[in-house]
Amino acid sequence: MDQILVGYVVNDQTWFYHSLLLVIAVYFKFGRLWSLRNLDLLLLLAMSPGLLLYHSHRPLAYTWLLTGTIFLLARLLLDDWFERRPRLEQNLNTSGLAFLCAASFAFLTANAWNEPLDSASVDPVRRGYELINRQDTTNQRTSEAETTGPTPSLVVSPLIPIGEAVRDTRMTAAEVTARLLAILSHLAVVIGLIVLSKWHFEDLHIGLGMATCYLLLPCTAYDVQKVAYVLPAALVVWAIAAYRRPLVSGTLLGLACGTLLFPVFLLPLWTVFYGRQGRWRFLGALVLVAGVLLGTLALTSTSMASLIRQSIGALDLAIFDFRHWHPEFGDGIWNEANYAYRIPVFSLYVLLVIALTVWPRHKHLEVLIAHSAAIVVGTQFWYPRQGGAYMLWYIPIVLLVVFRPRLTHHVASPEFERADRNGTSESAITHPVRGTVRGPMRR
Repeated sequence: MDQILVGYVVNDQTWFYHSLLLVIAVYFKFGRLWSLRNLDLLLLLAMSPGLLLYHSHRPLAYTWLLTGTIFLLARLLLDDWFERRPRLEQNLNTSGLAFLCAASFAFLTANAWNEPLDSASVDPVRRGYELINRQDTTNQRTSEAETTGPTPSLVVSPLIPIGEAVRDTRMTAAEVTARLLAILSHLAVVIGLIVLSKWHFEDLHIGLGMATCYLLLPCTAYDVQKVAYVLPAALVVWAIAAYRRPLVSGTLLGLACGTLLFPVFLLPLWTVFYGRQGRWRFLGALVLVAGVLLGTLALTSTSMASLIRQSIGALDLAIFDFRHWHPEFGDGIWNEANYAYRIPVFSLYVLLVIALTVWPRHKHLEVLIAHSAAIVVGTQFWYPRQGGAYMLWYIPIVLLVVFRPRLTHHVASPEFERADRNGTSESAITHPVRGTVRGPMRR
């Protein structure tokens, strides 16, 4: 790419200003300044300077990010009370959005191909080699290498031969494979947003708008090579797209849980969402994926002790290990003066997860998306490693909340599906909070 765009160099600050202007030009509704869409976009853009400050003023960066995260969480918790979801077209037609989406992805691909990699990005590839060769290097791993589970190594294994074939003098085969995995993970998010919009929003224009906005937001460019950030988000997006098939959603969420810890907190919500019948297929898929992932760990273990060590690292149980609650474990908002307060903060988060799981009793796709986004955003407040900086974990799901139309007629529970077939949801739906909602449900 650098041979085509000769002399093209864009640093983080320049990308922030360019993306700020593009997002405002394409999405900001100048005729409705106080619309919910404008407030959502400004909130997401206002959090980006926190990532810019990360390398120069880290304490200020964490304070900035977590302050913005508080407002974002409040916005998601109040989403159910915004009854009117009018259709707001982007300030660019479908063809223009498709071109801008493809061009933005091309530039991000060049960035992912040329920027230097850190050890955490190459680690899934190294473990993919271990899986193929059935090697056990558990004793050689650092705590940083154990922050991701077995899913990335399982996903990257088919890409290793490609990395071997296209490697050059500038990069090793592992580096090529790591870059390919990052690019494909972002591509999965983009395609997932478009497909989900086509299937459930019944609007391709919205899907292109979400995908383009995802590519334009500064946080995507800043962490473009972070596979552990974007891969679980891509799996969650596709799980939402396949929500009518509990086996598929369970498989995808199981793989997401095998990457990092935070998708585990989505499982109670999704289990309740599927009702009495669908939950068993969903849970069965989770158990099957857990068995497959445990099998991949067994292939690279020479003893039971090695398997146990890898399983604990794969589950990322650092939050339950007392020594990892110490401020020396890693940088973040929690320092020696206040790290003990993470315990009550985590307790409040658990109560939040329980509340979002049990309320409202009858859940539709609107509730599933908004509550899933709120649960993922909430992890930023107690996560020990750089809490607040993991915006790519939740940005795709938050964009679904920002752009979605009314979806109260999209349900997964069989009893509500029968009501849909009988025409109940087309004319009147009893909402657990607002009562009866009449009229077309799509807008």
